[in-house]
Amino acid sequence: ILNTIPEKVIQEMEHRVPLRRLGQPEEIANVYAFLASDEASYINGAVIEVSGGMSV
Repeated sequence: ILNTIPEKVIQEMEHRVPLRRLGQPEEIANVYAFLASDEASYINGAVIEVSGGMSV
């Protein structure tokens, strides 16, 4: 999808994120994998943002 967005728009999006870059699919997948693992068995009802520090 990002291939269809003009580079200038992507740069503006990156500028709004405190980490100054867009997240990678692997970074989101890592959180999902952790939450699905036994290591996260005691996590319940938490909101975990994978946002690069950006508040929506």
